[in-house]
Amino acid sequence: MSVFDELVGQEDAIAEIKRAASAARLVVAQSDDDAHTSSDMNLVNASAMSHAWLFTGPPGSGRSWAARTFAAALLCSGEELGCGVCAGCRAVLANNHPDVEIVSTDVVTISADEVRSYVTNSYLAPSSGKWRVFIIEDADRMLSRTTNVLLKAIEEPAPRTVWMLCTAAIADVLPTIRSRCRNVNLVTPDAHDVAQLLVNRDGVEPEAALVAARAAQSHIGVARALATDPEAGMLRKNTLEALLSVRGVGDAVVAAQRLLDEEAMHGRDSSAGGKKKSTKNSADDADAAEQEKLMDALGLDSKGRIPASVRSQLTTDKDNAKRRKTRRQRDMLDRELIYMQSFFRDVLVIQLESGTDLVNSDYEESIRRRAADTNAEQTIAKIDALNLARERLNSNVAPLLAMEAALISVR
Repeated sequence: MSVFDELVGQEDAIAEIKRAASAARLVVAQSDDDAHTSSDMNLVNASAMSHAWLFTGPPGSGRSWAARTFAAALLCSGEELGCGVCAGCRAVLANNHPDVEIVSTDVVTISADEVRSYVTNSYLAPSSGKWRVFIIEDADRMLSRTTNVLLKAIEEPAPRTVWMLCTAAIADVLPTIRSRCRNVNLVTPDAHDVAQLLVNRDGVEPEAALVAARAAQSHIGVARALATDPEAGMLRKNTLEALLSVRGVGDAVVAAQRLLDEEAMHGRDSSAGGKKKSTKNSADDADAAEQEKLMDALGLDSKGRIPASVRSQLTTDKDNAKRRKTRRQRDMLDRELIYMQSFFRDVLVIQLESGTDLVNSDYEESIRRRAADTNAEQTIAKIDALNLARERLNSNVAPLLAMEAALISVR
């Protein structure tokens, strides 16, 4: 089984990766024979290989996976590049290869200090393979000062070091970075290809796989979650039901509050004494539990005096927990808005009689009713309103206000 098997619908990208990996293998063979390791990268730059790559494409197209398959192909020891069975390929795909480091974040941005540590490591020689690879997922989450830290390493890379940046569009990174990277652009795969991947890899029933692939709009990660994770399915179901429940301003306010309730939206409602805990109380309880867990790990009494030597660490961990919570909430709300946009996309498909497959085929009856009650111009205005809400959330507008405004606009 090749490492490229799960990179569905990306024939051009696969061909580019294979050309580069083949050139890299040839350069390694020549340099090993001639012992000219200092000129490795010059030889590589003259071929199909480069020391810096930028993987772009729409969300869910497989940017990060493409970077990992490239890393596997570079470190593959099998006769066929990216064979998927050798020790190098298996280690890369399992995220435990010593020469492959992945830069990712569960908070809003990637810090300069974090990237600086990877830059330092990039000048170390590979420990077990022929190349040292650094993959930066969501490169658009790097602030300008973070990108400047990376710039020096890309301008003057160490021999046998490769940087791979992943983001949605070339414009998401600074010109000084993208001008030094070779771009591999991925496309949105066909829903049938994504469904077949779910069938082959995860054992999902073909019909359910196709529904999930269409509902996810060919986003591979979301499609897999919808097909295999009940909570992901509940988020979509509750989002569309909240949208359909809005008839007036009052309904919009109630629906917006529900859309912000992470526990309820994922079907994790918990009752105690007949009363449901509020979202705020649940979040406070979770934060308190995490803080107490950290105190126990440090051997401290949560009710006692905190030594000054660890006070700053606790403060930093508390701030990071808040950032993770913000990122988690933004990602959930953005996904909800995408589901709502897909609903009105389907309404527009019916109104324009385009004959295109519906994304939400399991809500066809509701879609046709809404299409009959409105016109295409109104539907386009609703899609624009939801897109504006997504932009507002990324601009730090209060989530409740952004969601209320969006739902009032599409009522």
